Amino acid sequence: MNRRDFIVKTSLATAAATLLSRRLGAQDASKGVSLVMEAADPDMGALPVQWAADRLRETLGLAGFAVRNCARLMEAPEEDPCIVIAGTGSRLSREAGVVAPEHGDALAIGMGIIGSRNVLVASGGGIRGLVYALMELCEAVADNPQAALQPADTLSETPVNTIRSVMRCFSSDVEDKGWYHDRDFWDRYLTLLVSQRFNRFNLSFGLGYDAPNGLRDTYLYFAYPFLLSVPGYDVKAVGLDDKERDRNFATLRYISDQAAQRGLEFQLGLWTHAYEWTNSPHANYTISGLTPQTQAAYSRDALAIILKECPGITGVTFRIHGESGVPEGSYDLWKTIFSAVGSAGRPLRLDMHAKGMTPQMIDVAAATHQPFSISPKFWAEHLGLPYHQADIRPTEIPKQAKGRGPYADSEGARSFLRYGYGDLFAVGRKYNVLFRIWPGTQKVLLSGDAAFGAGYGRAMNFCGAEGCEIFEPLSFKGREGSGLPGGRLGYADPSLNPAGGDFEKYLVTYRYWGRLLYNPKTSPEGWRRQFRRDYGPAAEPAEVLLRHASRILPLITTAHLPSASNNSYWPEVYTNMAIAAEEPARPYPDTPAPRGFNTVSPLDPQLFSTIAHHAEALLDGNVDGKYSPVEVAQFLEDLSHSTFVHLEETTKAAKDPAAPAFRRLAVDTKVQAGIGRFFGQKLRAGVLFALFRQTGDPQAKAEALRLYRSAREAWAGIIADTRGVYRSDLSYGDAPWKRGSWADRLPAIDADLAAMEAAAAPANMSVHPDTLSGLIGQVTGKPQRPAAKVSGEQPAVFRRGQAIPLAFACDPAPARVTLHYRHITHAERWKSVPMTQDGAAWKGEIPAAYSDSLYALQYYFEPADASGAAWLHPGLGTALATQPYYVLLQQKA
Repeated sequence: MNRRDFIVKTSLATAAATLLSRRLGAQDASKGVSLVMEAADPDMGALPVQWAADRLRETLGLAGFAVRNCARLMEAPEEDPCIVIAGTGSRLSREAGVVAPEHGDALAIGMGIIGSRNVLVASGGGIRGLVYALMELCEAVADNPQAALQPADTLSETPVNTIRSVMRCFSSDVEDKGWYHDRDFWDRYLTLLVSQRFNRFNLSFGLGYDAPNGLRDTYLYFAYPFLLSVPGYDVKAVGLDDKERDRNFATLRYISDQAAQRGLEFQLGLWTHAYEWTNSPHANYTISGLTPQTQAAYSRDALAIILKECPGITGVTFRIHGESGVPEGSYDLWKTIFSAVGSAGRPLRLDMHAKGMTPQMIDVAAATHQPFSISPKFWAEHLGLPYHQADIRPTEIPKQAKGRGPYADSEGARSFLRYGYGDLFAVGRKYNVLFRIWPGTQKVLLSGDAAFGAGYGRAMNFCGAEGCEIFEPLSFKGREGSGLPGGRLGYADPSLNPAGGDFEKYLVTYRYWGRLLYNPKTSPEGWRRQFRRDYGPAAEPAEVLLRHASRILPLITTAHLPSASNNSYWPEVYTNMAIAAEEPARPYPDTPAPRGFNTVSPLDPQLFSTIAHHAEALLDGNVDGKYSPVEVAQFLEDLSHSTFVHLEETTKAAKDPAAPAFRRLAVDTKVQAGIGRFFGQKLRAGVLFALFRQTGDPQAKAEALRLYRSAREAWAGIIADTRGVYRSDLSYGDAPWKRGSWADRLPAIDADLAAMEAAAAPANMSVHPDTLSGLIGQVTGKPQRPAAKVSGEQPAVFRRGQAIPLAFACDPAPARVTLHYRHITHAERWKSVPMTQDGAAWKGEIPAAYSDSLYALQYYFEPADASGAAWLHPGLGTALATQPYYVLLQQKA
């Protein structure tokens, strides 16, 4: 749109809003609102549009308006405010000048003039975009009817991510049967998703365990026999009543129908195809009637019936590596099962979990002739900062497989796909890439931050990826047979449970994720409505409070990762890892030996430093530009301090601090602030104790003890804050580190403190005490990165096989600059070259031979001043939400 058209359109919208404002001010709202759905518009007959229009009528009625339904604009009484629902290519939306962008999920809402009539137009680029527009109007009317019917500005949005999906898992027969069969829950929950601009919902079965070993709760684990009887096979879930089985299937059909009614894609997740359990004498259900010879054909036929009887299912997700219970390399079996998707008679999205993915498996999926995606994990099984990790940990670098066991690929030559995107981003790939966020970092605490949410929204179309699927809050609750009665939220105080169900605690979280995955630049009004509803006059400080608290745990995950597995590392309810003693393999088997707090790798080892490495660099006087544990500690302490300050401000502004919504917010933000303070102090203590181990300096040990005791006080504060609020067992699995509460973790902290106190100094000191005193001051002080004003722009594309010249300049000028670059594949390691000074700029290049590959490129700069102090550009930014490297895409020929 040119400037003249924009001015004309804005003027028309303003004039129309003024006319409608006068009309609303001059009449009683109960006189009516006309809703125009032109009979000639084909989109008006779509079931999702009819459903959304009914929601708008209902909302207007609750706001006091009598709704008149009109098939043509001329039928609307002149005295009525008029809402025109305009589908794809509507003449009315074009005449009014409120036309949604050309994308099926795009929307536009604004005032216009048709003839001499001012109207409010809700327009969609497609059926789902129109649903979004109508649901946005519903929210606006419920929040402020008069403002909703006379918006001063036109809202026009287009999604940046093709897929914006939420996954809900059935993990526990104790905790999940209730919501699974609760149809009122599904009506409200699916309405929430589409209202917040998600476009897909994934209901997943078979994730209750990582492998079919040591099972107790197997309800819907191998899902087919819990849903239906397949003609020609005598396969049963032993102990399951036929009526319950049939009820399970009827519920699945209902859920998929309700998703379709709202315009949501429905993805069925089938994560397990094992039918025999090993070492499982206490399993509540077993499977009878299957053999290795019939397993594939039965699964194919069962899936075919499900897809036929549930037309609302639009795709199927499979786990295809060894944890599925099927040995890796079983291509014929998967070819048989996938044929049910290929012959379903309608387009279906096939989605394969990325771990263990091989070219042969990709060919099996391609043979279905259906669209298919591969879904790698974003930040392993956790949630890190809002960018893609620059590198994987050494633990995930491929190793030579020993034979052809069930995990030969995922633990061998393809191990770089265990916890990242691996080599999936080759140019010319025949599959789509969809990221999936696993539930490791935060399982129960409330979170939400616009800056991080926008960063995640931008990151999910990385190198042409389709978007993102998130495990929703409370995912894996009651997993591995750990389900407990009394509610999934784990509150000891039942008054804290939301009246509408557990998901209602996280309404603002869904809003941040859905709207910012849709459009990272979306209006904040979408989540601020929820803050106003929940916190009234404290809404504004509550938003700031949650913002600061929500950055703490993703930062910890990025900088300090004892285990990439969500089954081992749970930073919310952290099982302490010792600083002063070597740890056993459990619960952190993937920390390098000698296993301990100081040897833990960052999840992004390219940009963050370990404690051990940083301590050595301090002693050597050779600290690089990576983010150090001391800097991370400062970030955490600052975020924690800000959280406590804003909690006090929010409490003062609150109308009723005893209200359940406010109490939930207060305790969860206090816990996150306490965790930040704990890890901040412990990271500093770890560096100091590493200095003591190498030098024997008693001051380093004394300071390490002081800071560790301070960390313990922070943890004790969490215990005090959560006592009587949360139950003593928050159960996300059967092992001690996957359940219990904060109080259970304190004895290990005390034991580590005692070991630190008893630790003896090495025989010889290797550093002069005055030197070490200065280093101790650096560790306990406030680190400051060099600051410089960077000038110039970076290229966005390159030609394959040609050298790529790059330049860097900043003020003040650095003494040296290093260029770091790599193909966008986790199968390779980064390369570094010094840049050369050319006047005010530093210049370097990525060689032509290196650019001649199937991959795009990423790079960043590491400048250093004359003192040796180094930093990174572009870096994480003050909000920790900037992508810390540049991406170069291949220019199309």
